[in-house]
Amino acid sequence: MTKKEKYEEVYLQIASLVAGEKDQIANMANISSLLHEQFGFWWTGFYRVESEDDLVLGPFQGPVACTRIKKGRGVCGTAWKTDTTQVVPDVELFPGHIACSSESKSEIVVPLHDKDGEIIGVLDIDSAEWNTFDDTDRLWLEKICDLVFS
Repeated sequence: MTKKEKYEEVYLQIASLVAGEKDQIANMANISSLLHEQFGFWWTGFYRVESEDDLVLGPFQGPVACTRIKKGRGVCGTAWKTDTTQVVPDVELFPGHIACSSESKSEIVVPLHDKDGEIIGVLDIDSAEWNTFDDTDRLWLEKICDLVFS
């Protein structure tokens, strides 16, 4: 199965999981679990906007993570500040990368928007391999986030 085909399947599973469920924390928990299991990512989870300056850790799968991230700091804070998906092939080359663990080698972070277009958090996925993420991941993870949170 290609990566695209796997995402198509996962997208349908997520659509079914979240159908009619309004609780964002529950949806984040199921999405992080499904993505983590299906793709074997090293860390999969969410950070939620807590204030105008802070993201706070939300539901996730994987080892212990940083609890708070400042706006503009690291990959997550940059995705939040710039409102753009960040695809990072080598986290060691990303200026200001927050090293919650030395196991993380590549990362993708997708901003989450509510129905009014406001950023409410980010989906953060880390891999223990370099160059894991590409435009296929970006496209499908953005579609998943739009499905659930917009």
